[in-house]
Amino acid sequence: MYGSDGVNEDSERTAFRKTEKKYKLYYDNNKSSKKKKKPRPVDLSEVIDFKSVSESFTRNNDVHLPIGVSKLECQFARPVFSLDKCPGFYFIPEALSIEEQYRWIKESLVSFPEPPNRTNHNAVHGAIHDLFNAAKDRKVLVEEEKIILPGEEDAHTHKWEWATCDEPSGNTNTSKSISASVLLRKLRWSTLGLQFDWSKRSYNVSLPHNKIPDALCEVAKKMASPAMPVGEEFQPEAAIVNYFASGDMLGGHLDDMEADWSKPIVSMSLGCKAIFLLGGKSRNDEPLAMFLRSGDIVLMAGEARERFHGIPRIFTDTENAEIDCLEKHFSGEDDTCYLEYIKTSRININIRQVY
Repeated sequence: MYGSDGVNEDSERTAFRKTEKKYKLYYDNNKSSKKKKKPRPVDLSEVIDFKSVSESFTRNNDVHLPIGVSKLECQFARPVFSLDKCPGFYFIPEALSIEEQYRWIKESLVSFPEPPNRTNHNAVHGAIHDLFNAAKDRKVLVEEEKIILPGEEDAHTHKWEWATCDEPSGNTNTSKSISASVLLRKLRWSTLGLQFDWSKRSYNVSLPHNKIPDALCEVAKKMASPAMPVGEEFQPEAAIVNYFASGDMLGGHLDDMEADWSKPIVSMSLGCKAIFLLGGKSRNDEPLAMFLRSGDIVLMAGEARERFHGIPRIFTDTENAEIDCLEKHFSGEDDTCYLEYIKTSRININIRQVY
């Protein structure tokens, strides 16, 4: 799902792909310069900024709402905006407090990747425990090849274990190792609740899993309410946590594996600012671009679930990341590693009702 999304020659010519390329991170090609590479300037004038929309509404009572943007009339603590041409899409700017963002960033790094929850690392390294703390302690994941006595069914078994950089490998022959900090930077997704099988693009209810934390369920239920059918309550059953580093993108796709599309996907943004593309039912439909900031919530239900969407870029430089408030909150001595990570990363928690 990351990178170019496996596009072929035909999809390279679609309106969605062209817009992805427009906003994607590219660097100036100055081979002679020894200075740090600079991101190529991007025209952001057409990107919808719901933070500005919200501030304008608060000051002027919707006098300056952009064409095609409406405020939803509902009993909700914060303004909820919709798009006239995309029923079922709702944007709630600054929906999460700084304290809530702080909590869910920490949970996303420490708790959510913990087995039996699965991550993109499972295919190569199996279940990895305590990844974030291992990175903080500068540990290394070592593949140990243990020799089995003659007559055993298998000649060798392979096992990955944490070790310190100077720790001897004992009676094993170490064949491979990788630092925890590299694994943390290569963490791209983890799954909560019902586990999603990426190879089959379906939920595998037989896989062991941790229940979505009650506190996260309560947040999701509250935030989902503007998009829910009257008289119904959102039931969080699964969540996918996406982790983005500089240069990462999430190609245009549909979230269509849930049984009832009238129930929204609740998408929480944490960390660095990003651009979100919302297209149409075909990749040939030109998408709208909008900023996503830490604390923003997006809801997609009904017709909006049928539309291609993706993330072509996150902003990690000091000018555009826009995480000043988070930096002030992550000011304690124990928060240094969290701050180092989130200054150059974005986390997205999208929560789903599967059935």
